[in-house]
Amino acid sequence: MANIKSQEKRIKTNEKSRLANKSLRSEVKTAIKKAMIAKSENAANKDELIKDAVSLIDKGYSKGIFKTNKAAREKSRLMSV
Repeated sequence: MANIKSQEKRIKTNEKSRLANKSLRSEVKTAIKKAMIAKSENAANKDELIKDAVSLIDKGYSKGIFKTNKAAREKSRLMSV
């Protein structure tokens, strides 16, 4: 365990951000799965689910959770026929 005050604070803030990132990553994965299922079943609300998933992917990219190519790849897979 750290014995420097600033390092103790960094440990706490790193843990908070790790949990927040994990939560958003999980939310994105769920949204992508729902959109892909709706797309394969040709559901009526597939466009809305795809739009929500793309929005979450962009949010994750802007927060630095996803790298550029991963965000682009996931959006491309959602948009493809």
